[in-house]
Amino acid sequence: MNSENGYISLILNTSSGASSEKEIVHQFIEYLKSKNYKLQINHTKSLLHARSLAAESAVKFNCSMVMVAGGDGTIREVVHGLEGSDKPLMLLPSGTENLLANELGYKKSLKNWIQIFEANTLHPLDLCKANDSFFTSVGGVGFDADVVRIVDMQRQGNITHLHYFFPILKTFFAYKFPAITVEVDDRVIFSDRGIALFGNISRYALGIPILRAADFGDGLLDICVYKCSNQIKLVFLSLLTILKSHRRSKSVIYKQCKKIKISSDTFVRTELDGDPGPEMPLEITIIPHAVKVLVPPKGKPIGMRRRMFRIFE
Repeated sequence: MNSENGYISLILNTSSGASSEKEIVHQFIEYLKSKNYKLQINHTKSLLHARSLAAESAVKFNCSMVMVAGGDGTIREVVHGLEGSDKPLMLLPSGTENLLANELGYKKSLKNWIQIFEANTLHPLDLCKANDSFFTSVGGVGFDADVVRIVDMQRQGNITHLHYFFPILKTFFAYKFPAITVEVDDRVIFSDRGIALFGNISRYALGIPILRAADFGDGLLDICVYKCSNQIKLVFLSLLTILKSHRRSKSVIYKQCKKIKISSDTFVRTELDGDPGPEMPLEITIIPHAVKVLVPPKGKPIGMRRRMFRIFE
């Protein structure tokens, strides 16, 4: 990008991320200023405000690029606001999990961000929709949604991975494994007790490769259904997933598709990108190539080992 081609709109969530991540964002801003790039820094007041700021940037003639500094929720809303725009998007990940940024291959370092910016390698990014809500990465019904609800209720400001420890334990011992019905491209593929995860990226929290075949720019949704009715089976299938062999199990259904419907005769919670999702039934669709995002040249998803180390950094 040429510094004479207009200004960069930076949408900044100052309440997201640890102090070390905020420091990298500050250093990157100083790098841009040292290279004479014009910056318009917009501080978000809410997730909806982040979407509104992105939508405004999308139609500004002299805005040449949009950057977003924040977690998965902020990034999701900015992608939604930019949908259909030709403005390139760069992520400055500073949240707890950074699902999308990790999938694209972003590292938590100033050097990496500068390399991504200067290489200017663009890749299409799909946007997913569940009922009237949007998401970029992963959604789920059942177990993980219950965990997300507990964390969300207890949340006060920035959170870390440790905030999920007790909610996971509490959900694990209390979960009843309700029956769900899953349709893929108008065909029922499952109707029994189980857990379903769906989305647009290959790795979930801590880099677990649940949707291992997913590609964030292929115009397809991936869904993984675990035929699971008790805690012992859940542990077994989780271990298979960590070992990257779950798709070969007869207790797992894995599909790629354009549309997903999930329903239940009982109340089952949902989550999208780590936030509480809409009520069931869900109808999930894909918006291919919604935006163009900067990616690391030859980048690949950050794996489980590296993400585990990051917890203690």
